[in-house]
Amino acid sequence: MPYQVIQGKKMYYEEYGEGEVVVLLNGIMMSTASWLPFIDLLSEDYRVLLVDLLDQGRSDKADCEYDQGMHVEMLKELFEKLNYEKVHLFGISYGGEVAQLFAIKYGYMLKSLILSNTTSYTNNSMKELERAWDYAASTNDGSIFFSVTMPSIYSHQFYEKNHDWLKKREKQLDELLDKNWYDGFRRAIRSAHNFNTTDQLHKINLPTLIISSDTDTITPVEYQEVLYENIPNAKWVLIKDSGHASMYEKPYEFISILIGFLKSVNYKIEIL
Repeated sequence: MPYQVIQGKKMYYEEYGEGEVVVLLNGIMMSTASWLPFIDLLSEDYRVLLVDLLDQGRSDKADCEYDQGMHVEMLKELFEKLNYEKVHLFGISYGGEVAQLFAIKYGYMLKSLILSNTTSYTNNSMKELERAWDYAASTNDGSIFFSVTMPSIYSHQFYEKNHDWLKKREKQLDELLDKNWYDGFRRAIRSAHNFNTTDQLHKINLPTLIISSDTDTITPVEYQEVLYENIPNAKWVLIKDSGHASMYEKPYEFISILIGFLKSVNYKIEIL
């Protein structure tokens, strides 16, 4: 399995396809496996890098508390070891926060930036959500964890329509997630406690796409509006009838938006 040792820790990654590099950063509960439904289509024209951040998936666990700046430095070293020059960097939710920090500090390593269902700061309501999720994870009980986290991740429509599938997911969580996973999740969620890039967003001078979902209750549309208003020349799209997990609720819309933007980065469309 492909690993790189970064700062004394093994980082797990997968590469697919050829062409310009597109890096996909996970949401906080995700792993490289979360992207597999999209790989065939995305890797037709791009070299796709999937990566588990520390405390995610098959990467090592952290030894202590940290902030998201650690992920930025580890990603930079990973890109250098893989001999990447400039990449398209995509991040959803927690991954979008890491992507912002990376773009602010190492924008010269990026070709474009895509931020989906994310925010520029952890406000008071998000800190309360963090506290609830942290407590749920502390029980090491998959059923409790599912009941506290999942209803806010999906839209009401999706939750009702796919309730049987979600209950199967609850059972899988209860069987698969162990204390080691929950401890990593708790460190990760606490790492975003003081996250705030709002006053630095103007430093991002890249083609940037912002993706929102109209029924996202974790990072509502107004959070992406802050990103749009503060990142120069950003584009902004809204996915209708979707909650926080837009990639799962509206996969065709999601991948169409992502690929459409990637293809537009290298082209200038002249109408007049």
